[in-house]
Amino acid sequence: MKTNATYTIVALGVLTAASVNARDNDTELSFAGLEVFPNSSGLAATHSTKHRIDLSNPFFQSLGGNGRSCNTCHQQDQGWTVTPPHIEQRFNASAGKDPIFRLNDGANSPVADISSVDARRRAYSMLLTKGLIRVGIGIPDNAEFDLVAVNDPYGFASKKELSLFRRPLPTTNLKFVSTVMWDGRETFKDSNSTDCLSNTTTCFASIHFDLAHQSNQATVGHAEAAQALTQAQREAIVDFQLGLFTAQIFDNDAGKLKSHGGRGGPKNLARQDYYFGINDPIDGDYLTRRPFDPSVFTLYGAWANSFMLPGHDDRQSRGQKTAAARRAVARGEALFNTKPIAIKQVKGLNDDLNIPEIPGTCTTCHDTPNAGNHSVPAPLDIGLTDSSRRTPDMPLYTLRKKDNGETLQTTDPGRALITGKWRDIGRFKGPVLRALATRAPYFHNGFAKDLSEVVDFYNQRFSIGLNMDEKSDLIAFLRTL
Repeated sequence: MKTNATYTIVALGVLTAASVNARDNDTELSFAGLEVFPNSSGLAATHSTKHRIDLSNPFFQSLGGNGRSCNTCHQQDQGWTVTPPHIEQRFNASAGKDPIFRLNDGANSPVADISSVDARRRAYSMLLTKGLIRVGIGIPDNAEFDLVAVNDPYGFASKKELSLFRRPLPTTNLKFVSTVMWDGRETFKDSNSTDCLSNTTTCFASIHFDLAHQSNQATVGHAEAAQALTQAQREAIVDFQLGLFTAQIFDNDAGKLKSHGGRGGPKNLARQDYYFGINDPIDGDYLTRRPFDPSVFTLYGAWANSFMLPGHDDRQSRGQKTAAARRAVARGEALFNTKPIAIKQVKGLNDDLNIPEIPGTCTTCHDTPNAGNHSVPAPLDIGLTDSSRRTPDMPLYTLRKKDNGETLQTTDPGRALITGKWRDIGRFKGPVLRALATRAPYFHNGFAKDLSEVVDFYNQRFSIGLNMDEKSDLIAFLRTL
């Protein structure tokens, strides 16, 4: 980590402060008070409302029995999660013995052979290639379904403990989270809460409460601690996490993301309004009662007519390319907000509303202003765990509904392993979209290796009809988040 008077650069590599400034001599953007780190799209940054990253926080302490801390799987220079290239580096540096490589959840099976370097590479292949942690959850006793067949390439999964391979979620931008964990297992109901689904008596505990519970469960489970965290330790971890905001701040093509009216970066994100039910697409805004506004992202509208200003760059061609890249970002944002999508066969939407086809846009599901997650708990099944999308490295489970014998196959039952409900099979929450460029691969199971594959998935899944230029513009926008 290199520090100077104006900002901190984490593992900056070939990019330097001088090269960043050379791209755009506008001085509107300051790196003061930011932790800045590179990714393939440019630079991202973390802003802490606590004014610094406190490395003495319990978040960074090994409080379990296997050498892990929260930071083991939630690293700042990877968007507060982990990514395959960095995991590979840790494997090579430690011969596969870094704390992230532990049998209980880092390996494809908790009984895998790890007696040699080659054996460890095979045992940890899902973590190394896709950044996936194994989550072991059994079929609930009260489930509406049975497990009737297992095809596990690692020879371990059973009704008692299914092996579910999932990406560690970022521990930043948690101000905007409405659901904790992919399957919502750390999201608790609270009849005394005021955070209630519209026109229902279904109310939820505060995210602070959920995260405090989750911090302990992670320490006892992932870190294999012999005893629970103290309340003070839980509170310290949660307070630290809730103060973190991470976003892209510099794009290799578009330059500084706060220049000339752009509103990128983590400091703007930290000032963004959020509350339970903000801009809900079904019932409207819970607080203001305004109807849903599909213009969820309003970061780069000023770039729609971007052009090269005199003196903008000492090399004319570079200035023209930067202006063109900014126009592409603005077009991508507009597409995200407005491109029509016929939403079909999405469990959690079409079935719950009894509407076979819902006219929407990307923001129908990514509705939280300038954050992009869902503002109330609403796990959805968009088909990512269907047997047709299974890759050979994933287990496949055959489930049978008890009351009528109906069967289906899935790589991950998702929310159904928490509720026991047949209708919840394959349902997962959507993540906060900010800092996307820091954390490939994408989706809960690492299904998409990059943003191009994300866009292709949605384009095919919903027959959106994006042309090549529209895909390019969408990717340019998503990279700047």
